[in-house]
Amino acid sequence: MALTDTFVRQVKATEKAIGDKYADGGGMYLLVKVAGKYWRMDYSFGGKRKTLALGVYPDVSLAKARQRREKARELLADNIDPGVAKREEQQGKTDAAANTFETVSREWLSKTANKRAAVTQAKVTSWLEKDVFPFIGKLPVSTIRAKDVLDKVARRMEARGIHESAHRIVQICSQVFRYAVAVGLVERDVTVDLRGALVSVDKTNYAAITEPKQVGQLMRSIHSYGGHPTPVAALKLTPLVFVRPGELRAAEWAELDLDAAEWRIPASKMKMKVEHLVPLSRQAVEILRALQPFSGHGRYVFPSIRTGERCMSENTINAALRGMGYSNEVMTAHGFRAMARTIMDEVLGERADLIEHQLAHTVKDPNGRAYNRTSHLPARREMMQRWADYLDKLRLGADVIPINRTA
Repeated sequence: MALTDTFVRQVKATEKAIGDKYADGGGMYLLVKVAGKYWRMDYSFGGKRKTLALGVYPDVSLAKARQRREKARELLADNIDPGVAKREEQQGKTDAAANTFETVSREWLSKTANKRAAVTQAKVTSWLEKDVFPFIGKLPVSTIRAKDVLDKVARRMEARGIHESAHRIVQICSQVFRYAVAVGLVERDVTVDLRGALVSVDKTNYAAITEPKQVGQLMRSIHSYGGHPTPVAALKLTPLVFVRPGELRAAEWAELDLDAAEWRIPASKMKMKVEHLVPLSRQAVEILRALQPFSGHGRYVFPSIRTGERCMSENTINAALRGMGYSNEVMTAHGFRAMARTIMDEVLGERADLIEHQLAHTVKDPNGRAYNRTSHLPARREMMQRWADYLDKLRLGADVIPINRTA
């Protein structure tokens, strides 16, 4: 006779240690013990008698237990052991819980670290920790849908007005999902479904001053800028070396040889993953020697003012430019590269290949092979000194006279 809800609710345990069994049919029964009431199902598979746990009353009602019994009987009809199927399902849930988006993201960051400069690695990690992990980091990566990334991550960033960063974060999430696909955790990259869903961003180049007279005014503003010695020195050095902002702020004293007037940036910090050699002009060496008493005892040339354990913020140079009255639409830290490239080529007539070398762009020889880091070093050293001298002339208000091209 089948059980009823009233009976299941009211039945009491006896003194029997093994408990009392009350059948409901189809192999299912209620096992009543002093400790509680348990749903069980006896079945045979492969010639062996087995028992399947269907849940504990009252968390699992009579109706729910019957549903689980029928599901088990369907599996048996398909020659599938319901006990094994249950263990595999529970293991799958455990694996999903372990493979959260944050866990998979950090694994991806570790596995692909050699493909990014150290500065970029730190930046991507910071973006994830600030704008992604707090909102979807604890979710199993296999359960995340495109709407989760859109509503919980991208829309929050757009609400703060940082539309370009929202696009960048979604691209990073896409790379995490593609990694998850590769290692068999998910079937596809769900961010593909977000195409066209984010606020569009106009593609613009970094703002840069490229007119010599305006450069002269900029240099005068830089040299009259007051403040802490570290950002002041970084601001003065930026136009002389025109490296990428992240490469400058992460510079370490161990990379500098002031006696040889050279700065060797390791491959791990470079965008192209190739060691870069920067010849230092006399002016650049003077700036660095003057800075040594302030930061020479530590690791970074331009440490954070708050703590010497990290390099200065990526916004330091741009903030200084804003403080001097140069808006983001007029000049940026990255714009010093465009400034140097344009004027050295169009005004000073420097060799294009030397300029490209100094910008750390790939330059190939006539046979299609990339030049190494020391290629044309004497010529590049002379070019960097001419550039520094030219900037001094502009700062002092001299007439803009192009420097003759040299071999």
